[in-house]
Amino acid sequence: MTSRPVRTTPRVLARMSAQHGLITRADALDLGLSPTIITALLRDSEWVVAHRGVYGDGEVWRAAEPYRERPLLRARAAVMAMRRAWVLSHDSAAHLLGLAVLADEDAHAHITRPGFTNAWTKGRVKHHLARYRDGQVVDVDGTPALDAARTVCDVAREHGFRAGLVTADSALRLGVRRGDLWEAVDSMRSWPYVTTVRNVIEAADGRAETPIESLARELLLEMGLAVDPQFPVVLADGRVAWADLRVGCHVFETHGLVKVLTPEQGGVADREARAVLFDERKRERLLTGEGLGVTNLYWSDFFSGRAAARARIRADLRESERRFGLELPEHLARNARELRGRDGRPSAG
Repeated sequence: MTSRPVRTTPRVLARMSAQHGLITRADALDLGLSPTIITALLRDSEWVVAHRGVYGDGEVWRAAEPYRERPLLRARAAVMAMRRAWVLSHDSAAHLLGLAVLADEDAHAHITRPGFTNAWTKGRVKHHLARYRDGQVVDVDGTPALDAARTVCDVAREHGFRAGLVTADSALRLGVRRGDLWEAVDSMRSWPYVTTVRNVIEAADGRAETPIESLARELLLEMGLAVDPQFPVVLADGRVAWADLRVGCHVFETHGLVKVLTPEQGGVADREARAVLFDERKRERLLTGEGLGVTNLYWSDFFSGRAAARARIRADLRESERRFGLELPEHLARNARELRGRDGRPSAG
């Protein structure tokens, strides 16, 4: 079996390596590739079209995670193709900055340049015209983007409260101050959906450790419940369990597939799935032994199963009230204050 001939050059490979596996058609031609070779690279899937006039390394593109890395590659390619000063924004900036975004495999890339508020979509790229300050632009590995505070505001305006809360929680968790968010929204006074942004900023909480915890808190807030995130409990076996959310004498634990998948599968489990599930059942029993009811919430509960989840939550809360009362026992409240004081976990922001 003969190997496929190498049709690129070291200079082309070096340029692509420096640009996250991307290269413009103009650069490829300037570096010595002919149109015929470029066509062959695309035909054989060694290169892919990342954006009109921008190509990507086929292996890099196929290996990219579809909910974050691939949209980010598409956004980088869009900026490379632009003749005017565009920067990454919205979901694309969030991906670049490491902020959480509600996953969408078919998400558009988002880019912004200064102008009167307007937007249009072409291909898989949404172009925004909007005012921003020079100080709101950051450079990450050679790619310009709007900063985290502005990005939270843009995501909330673009996608609504739920998606905005997920991104805002992650921003606070990464060290963005709530005051930064208020400063960013201050220049959006007459913009569409700015009220949604303000509601997101008020509700954001940096103690949410994952997007699914943000979604669970949003559901509970929607039900008019007073929610206490990341509530620590000393269990009978001596361990400290940090319950995702607490309402009265009831805690909520959120569960996604990442808990039972190995890192190779895209998860965080360091044991077999059955061992993880067994430990969760034991933890639930121990929490109940401390005088707390437990409700398990899953990803579908926040979308297609929302109404059923609300009914289940109400029933579980009534049962906990019957068994344990409404007021949190003083020893649990005292232990929680002490554990939070020495743990150093983030505050509400």
